[in-house]
Amino acid sequence: MVKEYEHLKVEDHGHVVICILSNPPTHTFTSKSLMEVHDFLDQMEKKKDLRVLAFTGEGEDVFIKHYEVGELAESAEKNISEAKEVGSEYSPPKELHHFHKMLLRLRDIEAIVVAGINGNTAGGGCEFSLGCDLRIMSEGPYAIGLPETSVGILPGGGGTQRLARLIGSSRALDLILHARLLSPQEAFKVGLINKLVSHESFRQELMDYCSDLASRAPIALRQVKKIIHQGLDKTLEEGLLMEQEAFDVTMRSNDAAKAMRSMLDTEKDIEERTEFKWEGN
Repeated sequence: MVKEYEHLKVEDHGHVVICILSNPPTHTFTSKSLMEVHDFLDQMEKKKDLRVLAFTGEGEDVFIKHYEVGELAESAEKNISEAKEVGSEYSPPKELHHFHKMLLRLRDIEAIVVAGINGNTAGGGCEFSLGCDLRIMSEGPYAIGLPETSVGILPGGGGTQRLARLIGSSRALDLILHARLLSPQEAFKVGLINKLVSHESFRQELMDYCSDLASRAPIALRQVKKIIHQGLDKTLEEGLLMEQEAFDVTMRSNDAAKAMRSMLDTEKDIEERTEFKWEGN
């Protein structure tokens, strides 16, 4: 049983878990939210039947508004004050921030992670969604992006790195340097969003999207997620070797052997969706 949190509401549907991010009335992401997500992931990493993990916002028109600016402002003022008092030179960070570590855990968890962007999101909220494997967004008068340069900072939660990897360095530079927010349609057009859905039926369409993923071959999906993420930092040859190893994993699974034999017996084309019951072994 999933424990209760202050800023998270969890719906466990078996193979699919939906985590609702809740911080009214501001709908910002805070250090407390961050620690709660880490604790929540501790549980999800142990959930053997988990195939799809989705995050969405509790606010009617907000996914995550942004990271709590008050916390960032206090941190900046503290840094300036301490530098004046001590007179010491800047020392580069020696380890990743907990926000970075959280998003890396989303990358490394075996389940497919979906950001259900039900409204506006910027800054840290956009970066949270970039840390997910897939992103669906509600249609409507909403905006998504990384506007941090408009307040004199830069996206510090992985935005510069993940957005460039996702849509290309030139587009990422243009958007971040101009602090430009995109409409859902614009975000879909540049490849930031995978699917647009109706606002009126958003929660149901999010569940349908996740259920469809959960109904597919779990071993194959896990391997695809793993090698695509890890392959981004490899040479082509290294990536191909990873792909070959992952392919061998699927070819040693009972699921694949039975599914391919079933396809041959029913004379279905490989492009057709099968109703095969996947056991995950």
